[in-house]
Amino acid sequence: MQGEKFTNTTYTVKAILGLIEAREIAIPEIQRPFVWRATQVRDLMDSLYKGYPTGYLILWKNPNVKLKDGTISSGKKVVIDGQQRITALMTAVAGQKVMNKNFEETRIKIAFNPFAALSKDNDAEIFAVQTPAHLKSKNWIPDIAEIFKPEFSSFNFILKYCKDNPEIDCDTLSHVIDKLKSIQNIQMGIIELSDTLDIDVVTDIFIRINSKGTALSQGDFVMSKMAADEKYGGNTLRKIVDYFSHLAVSPNHYEKIAEHDTSFAATPYLQKLAWLKDDTETVYDPNYDDVIRVAFMSEIKRAKLANLVQMLAGRDFETREFKESIVEQTYKSMYDGVLNVISQHNFTQFMITLRSAGFISKKLVNSVMAIDFAYTVFLILQKSKEVPVAEVKRIVQKWYVLSVLTGRYSSSPESAFATDIRLIRERGVVSVLRDIEAAQLSDNFWNIGLVQNLETTSTTNPVFQVYLASQIFFKDTSLLSANVPVSELITLGGDIHHIFPKKFLIEHGMDKSKYNQEGNYAYLDRPVNESIGKKAPKDYFGLALQQCKTKQAIVGSIIDETKLHRNLSVNCIPADVFSMGIGDYDRFLEERRQLMAAKIHKYYEAL
Repeated sequence: MQGEKFTNTTYTVKAILGLIEAREIAIPEIQRPFVWRATQVRDLMDSLYKGYPTGYLILWKNPNVKLKDGTISSGKKVVIDGQQRITALMTAVAGQKVMNKNFEETRIKIAFNPFAALSKDNDAEIFAVQTPAHLKSKNWIPDIAEIFKPEFSSFNFILKYCKDNPEIDCDTLSHVIDKLKSIQNIQMGIIELSDTLDIDVVTDIFIRINSKGTALSQGDFVMSKMAADEKYGGNTLRKIVDYFSHLAVSPNHYEKIAEHDTSFAATPYLQKLAWLKDDTETVYDPNYDDVIRVAFMSEIKRAKLANLVQMLAGRDFETREFKESIVEQTYKSMYDGVLNVISQHNFTQFMITLRSAGFISKKLVNSVMAIDFAYTVFLILQKSKEVPVAEVKRIVQKWYVLSVLTGRYSSSPESAFATDIRLIRERGVVSVLRDIEAAQLSDNFWNIGLVQNLETTSTTNPVFQVYLASQIFFKDTSLLSANVPVSELITLGGDIHHIFPKKFLIEHGMDKSKYNQEGNYAYLDRPVNESIGKKAPKDYFGLALQQCKTKQAIVGSIIDETKLHRNLSVNCIPADVFSMGIGDYDRFLEERRQLMAAKIHKYYEAL
């Protein structure tokens, strides 16, 4: 008979805080910095005081693990949902400091007004976020955490408060204080999920229970598992991952982390992140999911994070037992993998590889999953020495471009990752790449499939992004410009414009789906675009050709006919564009798509 998927129970606030202090319930520390506003903490205290429902906490029990001596160690319970509420209780009631979104340690102090608590006005402010005014007021208790301290003396406090506020009698105040203290005896609903459940089931349960339907990533589960481990340094590993992904986006927070997380600063790992202080990379800023996934795939040669969660719990896939030796080895391997991912040398060399293929801007990146796997391939080749160092860049570039062009990781990416990692483990990167090329990059792909994939209106179509990368790779100048490269327009915020001008097409009855076609897009320098206006292509390209004789630039800045034809060629403009009018638009799109596909093919072969 199948066991129950969860148990439903209640714990008092005091019991929950006690279990956390005893480390029987693991809080993933600052897995996510405390993001609640101070007013939300106040509202939680108010709800508890008034007996309002505050929602369930969801705990997931780690499986019991067989130790090396054969004995069984009971698994901790990890908070899956409710961390913000628990952290709010820890700071407001237990008086503990929390880390805010700026990685600064702080306390949220909640003040309490006994007079408001006695008021019959439902809108009376019973609780408030502490301000200097509350510290000066005789009516307000400025910090309710003082009331919950074990050494708190109700008798002495009541005497002093009533002396300062003679309009309230001691018996009445005693009842108010007792009610406030009874917050710690309030029952909170607990859903404890079975340790036998798979991640997918746990995720489904979470979404169905959570009123906002917030999605949990598998990386969230991995982070929670790591945060609950102290024996093998999982909690520190979690910080390495979290801080790296945060600093990749906000390098200026390095000093704050160093100042406020002194325990982590005392480890050698903060120094390994120090290079991010000066990081300006924006093409690829891995989040914690990306870091975990790349580390797992490159070091352990598995792809499904559900397997990683099980391995961190000690799962032996053959015997179906949970063993401490597997926990230990998994953490060791993940440390090695994560440190390889965050290495300045590795990350910088990988980004040089990606950028030198033409992907110099986030505008050209549609699939982070494809970058994740390309980085995985890079790290595997770096470690395996399967090919000479000089060959690594070329193979990684080809793998990335191929995966983007074919949408290899756009649907069910984890399954595709798992297949590719298994093949690489068995046969090596080069052999697998050669087989994928043979299977997918046929003449039909280049001559028909790629052309059809350019029949869209979106500038974020991966195939169009690869076309732009090819222009950067070949150092092409922008259309009708003598010296402004496409790369400069992309990095400096230039715009994509219509070769058959948008207003020209609208005047001839074209709708949005018709004039917004990738075959009609090109990066143009603004002065060039302004000089074109809404002229027909035969008119403004005719002027560009004529100015090569007069040497007086009117449209664009090219005044040499050879350079003009060369410029049209690198921008995939049909050679007879000088005679094209509205009746040629469909033919123009068809011919240009073919030219763009041919350029992408040439680019791939040149990598």
